[in-house]
Amino acid sequence: MSGKLYIVPTPIGNLKDITLRALETLQNVDIVAAEDTRQSLKLLNHFDIKKPLISYHKFNENTKSDDIISKLREGKNIALVSDAGTPGISDPGSVVIKKCIEENLEVEVLTGATAVTTALVHSGLDTTKFLFRGFLPRENKDRKAVIEDLKERQETLVFYEAPHRLVKTLEFLYENLGNRKISICRELTKMHEEIIRLPLEEVMQYYKEKNPRGEYVLVVEGKSEEEIKRDQKAQWEDLSIEEHIKKYIMEGLNKKEAIKKTAKDRKIPKSEVYKHSLEL
Repeated sequence: MSGKLYIVPTPIGNLKDITLRALETLQNVDIVAAEDTRQSLKLLNHFDIKKPLISYHKFNENTKSDDIISKLREGKNIALVSDAGTPGISDPGSVVIKKCIEENLEVEVLTGATAVTTALVHSGLDTTKFLFRGFLPRENKDRKAVIEDLKERQETLVFYEAPHRLVKTLEFLYENLGNRKISICRELTKMHEEIIRLPLEEVMQYYKEKNPRGEYVLVVEGKSEEEIKRDQKAQWEDLSIEEHIKKYIMEGLNKKEAIKKTAKDRKIPKSEVYKHSLEL
């Protein structure tokens, strides 16, 4: 009979945040696969849990996944943990989970701490819809491609960032998103937890004067309705009424719908717009 792979979230800072179910699982499995065995050993020792540890990190994820699959087929139960938070969320885990599903091996995912939702709730920004993007790419070309895809989104945006890249990332976000609201969450749940909620321009200046330290989660306001309206206005404010109507017709609207939308954009009566459509 095959074993089961348990995905076990670990605290993102405060060890008291570990769940009873996580402790019970770690006590009962045969092996713990860890992103950093030295880090996970500290956690296990703190709770007096003695289990064999094997490494499973981003540099050996493909080969170690096959090893884990073999052990599961032998009947071993294995817990997968990352250094902090939930495996598979900006941490190793997705490769072995996918392989287990393909091999019809059982996977159980436990709930627990994650910096994404903790920071989102802290931010005071819209929590009804959000988009988590993890770490932005290092190469500027790749970063630019990502932000171009995100800049029109109305969802709250969530990123991770390391201290040595924080200022450059804030500058990059300001240059590409404008002066949006941002919440900077540092060292969540730890002794030196710090939450800063400011416009991007102000928080950028703050960290130019203060050396960033610790792990950061950036929660950025999505594109607002006001921004969208400004952009839409910018698209037609240099057009004549005739050109405005033509623009909508070229986008696939019929003449009647184009007149209606043009009137709404310009906040003028439809009858006035209609006069300009007679020659079209």
